[in-house]
Amino acid sequence: MSNNKFITYKGRPLVRCGNTLYYGSMADEYVVMMQIMDKEKLNDLDISKKISLKMILTDENVNLLERIKRTAERDSLSEALDIADGWLTDSYKNKQ
Repeated sequence: MSNNKFITYKGRPLVRCGNTLYYGSMADEYVVMMQIMDKEKLNDLDISKKISLKMILTDENVNLLERIKRTAERDSLSEALDIADGWLTDSYKNKQ
């Protein structure tokens, strides 16, 4: 039996599947889906140039379009992660 550990950013899981990253835990009320829309080569590395963000309600009983609560676009992964972390932090504070 393997022990699945995720990479984390500011204490929250960060999972990548192709050009899509999911930030947050499915056990929480929301996660943020980040899609890499454009990238450029820098030497041998792909650098993300445009990231689309969607804050999504994790309740699968709600219609998918109604689950999207916030959207944004950013020009770098670091900016996108900062926005995503702020959204999830705010959603947690508003719940208390």
